Amino acid sequence: MDKIPTHVAIIMDGNGRWAGERGLARSHGHRQGVKRAEEIINAASRMGVKVLTLFAFSTENWSRPKREVGMLMRLLYNFLAGRAEKLQNRNIRFRMIGRKENLPRYLSDKLENFQAKTAGNTGMTVVLAFNYGGRQEIMDAAGKYALDVLKNGAVSSGLDEERFGGYLYTSGIPDPDLLIRTSGEMRLSNFMLWQLSYCELYFTKTFWPDFGAKEFEKALKSYALRQRRFGSL
Repeated sequence: MDKIPTHVAIIMDGNGRWAGERGLARSHGHRQGVKRAEEIINAASRMGVKVLTLFAFSTENWSRPKREVGMLMRLLYNFLAGRAEKLQNRNIRFRMIGRKENLPRYLSDKLENFQAKTAGNTGMTVVLAFNYGGRQEIMDAAGKYALDVLKNGAVSSGLDEERFGGYLYTSGIPDPDLLIRTSGEMRLSNFMLWQLSYCELYFTKTFWPDFGAKEFEKALKSYALRQRRFGSL
């Protein structure tokens, strides 16, 4: 492949259904999903992807049973604790996007420490969308801009798309070139609504725990065959 997307975003969907089809608890599906995430991080880095964004937990996911929510928090903590050194050794930079206010203290501290620890790395950037919602991001960006106007005298007439992008969670990160969603669902589910405006979309019926490096390469090959016009001919 001579046409690798700079930024790939993935909605990792289907852990629960994958487990249900096998008569297993949903927690088992989530654990397998974490293992798959590590495999895809390694594959993306190997293939030359510069930014990989993984949608792990949405602002709507708080409506799930408390036991499952707590388990997802611990899974992320354990992932960071167990693989931090490995990611650091691979020169991978880590960044989280989303609201940190509702996260348990032990997890928010871990996320902040890991971001700081890898900030100087120059390899692939792994962006974790956790407690994230696209509409909430745009609302928060508008609030930041309004505050900037009040406190620092920012001028509304000078606001354009590029400048507004600086108020988003993803400030400094290029927009995704390719969005992958697993499990057969074909919707954005409130994910990166601003950033995906000209993104190529790839949907697969494969559940996330079965989405390995070969499936990832298949998605990248599909992207390589497409012609992106950005509104022109």
